[in-house]
Amino acid sequence: MGSIRFPALMGSIALACAHAFSQANSGSASVSGTVFLERTGEPLHGVRVVLSPLGRSVESGENGRYEFQNVPAGTYDLIALNPGLSDEHHSVQLAPGTNQTVDFRLRIAAVRESVTVTATGREETALNVIQSVASLDQLQLTTRSAASLGEVLENEPGVAKRSGGPGSSRPVIRGFDGDRVLVLEDGVRTGSLSSQSGDHGEPIDVNKLERIEIVRGPATLLYGSNAIGGAVNAITRHDVFHQHAHEGARGYLTGLAGSNNGLGGGSGGFEFGTKAWEFWGSGGGQRTGEYQTPVGTILNSQTRMNQTDAGLGHYGAKTFFSFNYGTTDSRYGVPVNPAEEVPEVAELLMRRHTFRFSGGVRNVGFLEDIQTRINYSDYNHQELVDGTPETNFFNNQFIYRTVFNQKKAGRLSGTFGFWGMHRDYKAIGAEVLAPPTIQNASAVFGVESVDFESFHLQFGGRLENNRYNPTGLAARSFTGFSGSVGASKRLWKEGSLVANYSHSYRAPALEELYNNGPHPGNLTFEIGNPNLVSERNDGVDLSFRHHASKVRAEANYFYYRIHDFVYLAPTGGIRAGLIEADYFQQDSRFTGGEGKLDLALHPNLWLNLAVDAVNAQLTASSVSLPRIPPVRGRIGFDARYRGWSVRPEVAMSNAQRNIFETETPTAGYTLVNVTGSYTIARAHDLHVISMNLFNAGDRLYRNHLSFIKGFAPEVGRGVRVTYTVQFF
Repeated sequence: MGSIRFPALMGSIALACAHAFSQANSGSASVSGTVFLERTGEPLHGVRVVLSPLGRSVESGENGRYEFQNVPAGTYDLIALNPGLSDEHHSVQLAPGTNQTVDFRLRIAAVRESVTVTATGREETALNVIQSVASLDQLQLTTRSAASLGEVLENEPGVAKRSGGPGSSRPVIRGFDGDRVLVLEDGVRTGSLSSQSGDHGEPIDVNKLERIEIVRGPATLLYGSNAIGGAVNAITRHDVFHQHAHEGARGYLTGLAGSNNGLGGGSGGFEFGTKAWEFWGSGGGQRTGEYQTPVGTILNSQTRMNQTDAGLGHYGAKTFFSFNYGTTDSRYGVPVNPAEEVPEVAELLMRRHTFRFSGGVRNVGFLEDIQTRINYSDYNHQELVDGTPETNFFNNQFIYRTVFNQKKAGRLSGTFGFWGMHRDYKAIGAEVLAPPTIQNASAVFGVESVDFESFHLQFGGRLENNRYNPTGLAARSFTGFSGSVGASKRLWKEGSLVANYSHSYRAPALEELYNNGPHPGNLTFEIGNPNLVSERNDGVDLSFRHHASKVRAEANYFYYRIHDFVYLAPTGGIRAGLIEADYFQQDSRFTGGEGKLDLALHPNLWLNLAVDAVNAQLTASSVSLPRIPPVRGRIGFDARYRGWSVRPEVAMSNAQRNIFETETPTAGYTLVNVTGSYTIARAHDLHVISMNLFNAGDRLYRNHLSFIKGFAPEVGRGVRVTYTVQFF
């Protein structure tokens, strides 16, 4: 009944908003200005200026100038963004036929404004969006550089890491893992198999990215049913929102090294633009040896990753298109249990090739633009045991996505589109759990916003179909609706209260339906259930936010009730030396929250606090679900003088005793970390040298979400050093 009532509610709201669309203001305005470096007064080149919530962006020219033309009358947020510098923010009210001048003066700063494109498909400030989001820019990612995505993101509020070793860690959002967290690259699924197994990693090298955005909570409307728990979007410098050429050359170089695990690596990239054409390329890699803990070396924990990509694009006044090719390959070990009499030495050799076309046309009738993306991913990984290939996994994926962005018409704006996927999966060798399977999926979606100045309403829906055709087994088809209604109320200039209700659908994953056999990566003998039905999630998110120059605060609460939640339930038997487990369904509920506070105690001294918690249970039995992160908190300071910054912090984790029957409890711990950096900012280049001392007390601790926590504790004391230069 819930999925029937919700479309009716959506239709009623759409009818109520039709009047707002009919009142579109026919006049247009413009806004322009100059971006300066505050310390020297020099104009800054290559700074991205965003006009939100319209979703347009431009870059400052050689003389620091930027300009937006043909802007519908209304009130907008104007934000200047540059990694390593403050992100200055101005609110502008544009009347028809007027031109306003807004200048920016950027400086080296402790706290920067978060801008997201993942949450709504348009660039907006984190203060205004309905979803709870976090964003990490290139310089923040460089200082956290690691061989896998979970290692990079685990310190973000609401994000923990699941791992089977340092090469395979994956983000867990609000306790959701696997197929319920969707990992994207430029808004497109990566094509990996990391959601299926604890020892499978993501083919993403963070050193090549412009930023990573995290949507906490359902992101199913724009990206699909897999995002019932959240989405992580790795954004490169040439995603679909890149719609103009840069005259001349610009680029970056990064080098990194570290103790404890012998970290070493580097990356670099360039862009060269002439008139409407632009060419680009990047490459790099990193490696680590076996890592050290207070109780010794974790054997076979080495990692290696390399990546290259290249492309070209044409960005005309009316149309734009680009082509890009990228390849990633990595090799990492699965840590060995020293208690085994004859331990197997397992490694995973992974490679991925991606081919991407992006294109679009601007200013088409009532549309701001039309954007199309076609992506083909050829993914393969080999599982080697004692150096011999044992199992080969192949996952070829073709995705198309077209988005129509509406022009702002009075108070109404929005996005709608269609999406499709063709996936060809097979495995060959000893660990073949599921038969060769063809998966086809398609969807239509739309998200609309109504802006009443201090009150913002957003609603949307997605209708999606997923079809599985396994060799030798019965085919299955699932169709479901996801939708949401949210509102943001501006309490004062820098503060807002946000509430959101969402109804999300998730089709069962391939492994949940068809796996049948020993799965050492998940430490179980898995038995799939081809009769599973779709999950349905009804959830509420509440958020309070205050973003000002001296105080940045955010507090989030969530409650999700998932009907027919799919989980692995042990049968009590042992098969092939592993716990036998069936995929069953029961209702469940997830509840918890995150909080973050950045407070200026002095212009050169900031206090940084963060906390998160989640509780997840099967509702009928009150049994805790497996691998749910414990309560965590962080206390830190950021002391700055000119380009210098010193950031000590204490990271704490409570013991986790709310456990599933096959789990063991995990003790709490306290860690001390210190990061220091020096930034040199000039008109055409930015240099950052950073040093991070992690686990300064060499504390022995274990990650509750690790499949191998019993014999592989987390990393001991070490130092990581990075140097990055950007030229523009």
